[in-house]
Amino acid sequence: MQRIVLKVHPKDNVIVALQDLEKGQEVTYDGKSYVLVEDIPAKHKFFMNDMQAGDEIIMYGVLVGKAQEFIPAGGRMTTANTKHAADPFEYRPYHYTWTPPDVSRFKDRTFNGYHRADGKVGTANYWLFMPTVFCENRNLDVIREALHNELGYAVTSKYKKYTHHLVEAFKNNEDLSNLTLNALPAGAGNDGGRLFKNIDGIKFLNHQGGCGGTRQDAGTLSKLLAAYADHPNVAGVTILSLGCQNLQTKQLLEDIKLRNPSFDKPLLVFEQQQSQSEEQLVSDAIRKTFEGLIEANKIERQPAPLTALTVGVKCGGSDGFSGISANPAVGYTSDLLAALGAKVLLAEFPELCGAEQQLIDRTIDEAAARKFIHLMTTYNDQAISVGSGFFMNPSPGNIKDGLITDAIKSTGAAKKGGTSPVVDVLDYTEPASKPGLSLVCTPGNDVEATTGKAASGATLILFTTGLGTPTGNPVCPTIKLATNSSLARRMSDIIDINTGGIIDGEKTIEEMGEEILEYCIKAASGEVIPKAVLLNQDDFIPWKRGVSL
Repeated sequence: MQRIVLKVHPKDNVIVALQDLEKGQEVTYDGKSYVLVEDIPAKHKFFMNDMQAGDEIIMYGVLVGKAQEFIPAGGRMTTANTKHAADPFEYRPYHYTWTPPDVSRFKDRTFNGYHRADGKVGTANYWLFMPTVFCENRNLDVIREALHNELGYAVTSKYKKYTHHLVEAFKNNEDLSNLTLNALPAGAGNDGGRLFKNIDGIKFLNHQGGCGGTRQDAGTLSKLLAAYADHPNVAGVTILSLGCQNLQTKQLLEDIKLRNPSFDKPLLVFEQQQSQSEEQLVSDAIRKTFEGLIEANKIERQPAPLTALTVGVKCGGSDGFSGISANPAVGYTSDLLAALGAKVLLAEFPELCGAEQQLIDRTIDEAAARKFIHLMTTYNDQAISVGSGFFMNPSPGNIKDGLITDAIKSTGAAKKGGTSPVVDVLDYTEPASKPGLSLVCTPGNDVEATTGKAASGATLILFTTGLGTPTGNPVCPTIKLATNSSLARRMSDIIDINTGGIIDGEKTIEEMGEEILEYCIKAASGEVIPKAVLLNQDDFIPWKRGVSL
């Protein structure tokens, strides 16, 4: 029988509605009945007992808020009657024990990846264009249009065809209302085949930095671009520089070598203020890159152990089911990967507010635990200094779909990291080097976070969403997981995996977690292409280390 409500943790004093519930409806859970005093939409929570102002609200077994007024049993949790609250955290000697999941099904498995000279293994093979300053964005756009169209990487031709049909219909005074994209003639807009079969894409890191701002901004951007140049999924790099900007090419090249002294990928540099003309700059960049693509295309996929995977876990457009279905399922996948000796990256520090003590207690190294405390405290203090704070993290969409406080959102978000020990804590752009779960300091903002995960070495990203988020990354294939079946059906063009079966009572978290790992192996091998990759959702936003939640 399908469940209609769920109590997430035995200590909780709220219950989650798994479907829309009506005022006056009697709900029975674990042998006790509750009469609802108002409508409770799916994904929202109602209180199990009468709550007085100041009473603590517990979910996921931890403090997530406090009642602001009297709330009767059966009343709905809202932003009016509930405010964020979380327990303080500190380092304390703690012996954390972990029982790894059974990985016998996966222990001898491999994926087919691209082996680099430094021993890393990519899940894709991209050529990367990066500007040292925003002044070069237009030149990147010109080169993108030329290379994408001619080499078979464009995904926009169907929309160009659609626009062409609209223009022709307008010229002929035809009715446009019935001329939809689906009404195009069969085969319209199909792209030609790719010229380079072993090049998965040509990617462009347009950004708004490199000059203006502070020298620290330029330094952070340099380390970020260096991390992308060194990424296992990147075969070669073309750099476009203006010449007079804060971020000098010399600094970027030094940061690349500092990050990886063995760096030996093709690296092409073009400086506009040293060229005869824009035409020469663009044509030379295209020709030299084309020659590089010919060589990079000779690399082929070869078997690699699962230990070579680095998987980032992320949530965005979250809803009240995120911490119940998709995030715990991804968390089980994270535990499988950790037990196998792969790397897992959990970031979004503003979305760990309320889960800090659990993560500190799981951190096996005291220095790493104290680093996490310092990064979290400094980040939150910076937000408070400008009139904000981690408690202001939930978006209007989050709140509308049941995530009332940041502690609720964060504690559910932390489920993506599973239960394995935390082996390391990384600041922004620091590379992951230890097998197991690492915490990575990034904003909660979807694109800033995925940008940071890739910089720390993620070669796949598992991205859960309850509302639907069309986000990807230029160099790291991003796999979208829906928290509920309705979203998976409605936005099937961007969703790869549906975890709604957990809500519907059709699958367990463990079963779903193993299915996710199977998909990861196929995606890492190029056997399936995530929707974000097919759609060229190449989102890239550098973080300036300012306040971004």
